[in-house]
Amino acid sequence: MEYSLGEPLFVRKNQGIALTKTGARLLPAAQGMAQWATEATRALDAKNSPVSGRVRITAAPSFAFDFLAPMAEKLKRGHPQITLEVLASTERLNLSRGEADIALRRYPSDDPDLIAVDEVVVPIGAYASRDYARRLPAKYDLRDLDWISWAGALEMVSPNPEFAARIPNFRPAFASDDYSVQVAACQAGVGAMILLKTSHRLKRPGELVELEVALPTSLRAELAIICHKRMVELPKVRTVLDLLRQEFADLRKRQGAQKLRVATLTIPRKARK
Repeated sequence: MEYSLGEPLFVRKNQGIALTKTGARLLPAAQGMAQWATEATRALDAKNSPVSGRVRITAAPSFAFDFLAPMAEKLKRGHPQITLEVLASTERLNLSRGEADIALRRYPSDDPDLIAVDEVVVPIGAYASRDYARRLPAKYDLRDLDWISWAGALEMVSPNPEFAARIPNFRPAFASDDYSVQVAACQAGVGAMILLKTSHRLKRPGELVELEVALPTSLRAELAIICHKRMVELPKVRTVLDLLRQEFADLRKRQGAQKLRVATLTIPRKARK
């Protein structure tokens, strides 16, 4: 294309490439071509695609770590012919251009071509290693805990702002821009961190225990399953979507049971009789 135009589209550098002014003008058209090529492939796949192949899900690191990775075992057991590819990043990938098949996002999209398949509020809690929990005083609050949180370009990602608003001169005991590193530090006893109460954590408790501390009400893990309306019809994508919806249903069921137990405990004995 550069040869036919007679001018460069890219500036080639040692650390990568950048668009020239001509390249920048052509970019929207090139993106449109890529999107329509993806649409053509989807139209064919919707009719002929088997329940096999790769399904790509983009999600924030916490959702990828605590939600998708454990769910992959169920998918492998029921549908070993499907390969789940998780793109764990805070970057918002473009589903319309086929950068991912499914997205787990905190809020539904306003793009008319994207649909929210399901939504749920994932319960959260403060967790720490057993040894760390044993060293805590009998009574403690947010300010008494050594918090593990985000660093670098992600330092304004939740829960950092919520802690800064509640804890004077807040400074984390440990910070990283990698979620798995944060969890490893928590397991090593460095401090406490906010984690999702997903099914694998509730059913298979490991080295971490939940701490009895009141968290800011603004800390909410709202989660939506987002998919392009044409991808929903692909058998392999629909299979993964069904599994995700079942996970959401299980979360809602446990939350309902928890609320019922709390309500029962608060009813006076005479009233219950």
